[in-house]
Amino acid sequence: MEKKSTKIAYFVALGVFVVLLAILGITFKDAPIIVEDATTPFAGTFWSLLPPIVAIVLALISKEVYSSLFLGCLVGALLVSNFQPWETLVQLVEGDNGIVTTVSDSGNIAIIVFLVVLGIMVDLMNKTGGSEAFGRWAKKSVKTRGGAQLMTMLLGVLIFIDDYFNCLTVGAVMRPVTESHKISRAKLAYVIDSTAAPVCMIAPVSSWAAAVSGYVQSDSVNGIQLFVAQIPWNYYCLLTLLMIVVISILNIDYGPMLTHEYNAQVKDDLFTTPERPFAGADDYETNSKVKSSVIDLILPVVVLIATCIIGLIYTGGFFDTESGNYHAFASAFSDASSGAGLAIGSMLALVFTYVYYWLRGSIGFEKSFESVPQGFIQMISPILILSFAWTLCGLTRYGMNSADFVISAMSGAGSLAKFLPAVIFIIGAAIGFATGTSWGTIGIMAPIVVQVFNYDQQPILCTIGLAAACAGGVMGDHCSPISDTTIMASAGAHCYHLNHVFTQIPYALTVAGVSFVSFILAGLIQNVVICLIIAAVLMVATLLVIKAIMAKKHQGIFQEMAEADKALAK
Repeated sequence: MEKKSTKIAYFVALGVFVVLLAILGITFKDAPIIVEDATTPFAGTFWSLLPPIVAIVLALISKEVYSSLFLGCLVGALLVSNFQPWETLVQLVEGDNGIVTTVSDSGNIAIIVFLVVLGIMVDLMNKTGGSEAFGRWAKKSVKTRGGAQLMTMLLGVLIFIDDYFNCLTVGAVMRPVTESHKISRAKLAYVIDSTAAPVCMIAPVSSWAAAVSGYVQSDSVNGIQLFVAQIPWNYYCLLTLLMIVVISILNIDYGPMLTHEYNAQVKDDLFTTPERPFAGADDYETNSKVKSSVIDLILPVVVLIATCIIGLIYTGGFFDTESGNYHAFASAFSDASSGAGLAIGSMLALVFTYVYYWLRGSIGFEKSFESVPQGFIQMISPILILSFAWTLCGLTRYGMNSADFVISAMSGAGSLAKFLPAVIFIIGAAIGFATGTSWGTIGIMAPIVVQVFNYDQQPILCTIGLAAACAGGVMGDHCSPISDTTIMASAGAHCYHLNHVFTQIPYALTVAGVSFVSFILAGLIQNVVICLIIAAVLMVATLLVIKAIMAKKHQGIFQEMAEADKALAK
């Protein structure tokens, strides 16, 4: 019955969008193009956000992400081509923002290479028993479910250089640990996602710091200094980390996540739904000829971190004697090419991992190369989703100039003054949700913030405004099913993507609500210490209220979960 109603809702929504597109095609047939160099009258208007809206609505209704993303891309191509059939096909496949053009972009190819290499390394760790050994150690060392969640968070915080790298590495390391403590894959994906973009956004040395500082750099504004200054004002990112700590220690779960955690603890079902996009990826036969140890996992991961950092600063000119960044770590990191740096670093780490396992006798030469196709197979799902998401973002942002619409919508907002940071947060969250990209959202919003708030005249409000833009972008990205980091977190946790989206949204909205209030207070009080303390207190108080309500509403469920937890601890 549920599947039938879902299909009906899906086709009703699809029908509504088809009718809407037909009306738009007739209405805008001879409309003037308002954005210079654009190819369609929809550019720079509200309709520039229609493609991601279509993808998101269909994905949320159908719980099927591939077709939803593809249809979103198709709608984008229709609008960019102004409903010309042949041109629509051209724009979708090989246009400036088409699938082939987007996927063949050097930066995107580098990310795909990085994904495949990570998949190969994870398969090698499984085959040699490194993951199994780490799981045995962690089960002895980490005694509680809360401890396993906090350990996942700590590892995520330590790997702050890049969100893609964070998601896949933390997932690979912590899957066996969380599985031994019966933590659902949805919960693991949430913790991974919450320590990826939020941590990178408040880390002074990260690929995100480089990007954001570049957006606001000018003759009067030092980009990196402004980025560092916004960190204590970035409530969504900071409160997200606080929330993980509180819910891990106090065992707070609610919304769809409660169902997933109940099934994991009581029914020993880590997935809840029948979808298994990574089926068999963790079912491996250890081929090690020697007894595996924790070092068999830790050493390759440490080398991976080190080589990725080296790869990033290499692309930023750290080793180039003719570069202005020669032996200047911070500058080289700021100018690094994230995709290329991670691809180079991961390839170096892969070579090391192979040689290390061969010399140790953990796996035979021929057997080890079975991990190459296996690693690629593990990453097919996230690569497909990313390819569609990148295309959708390109059609929306560049093909239809969605940034122009946002700028025009913000043009009269200067009169809101002290309340503007909260407004910026909401707008940033909406754009991040619709486009599925934090970087793109911040790229749109950050320059506007610097224009609205003159840094020389209003340095504190300008800093709060930038923090609100960054926080909003991350928040919207967290809730969006077409977000690349959300996709990566699902891949890292081996969780069905839409399960991760549905379980994370209530948690993200909880933090967003407290953050919104905090940004209102920040604009009024403008004292970083006082505002941060108030925000933290509000966050903890909100979670305690939720815990009390849920304990009263689901007393039997929580009692069963507590008994299952005690039985596991014995």
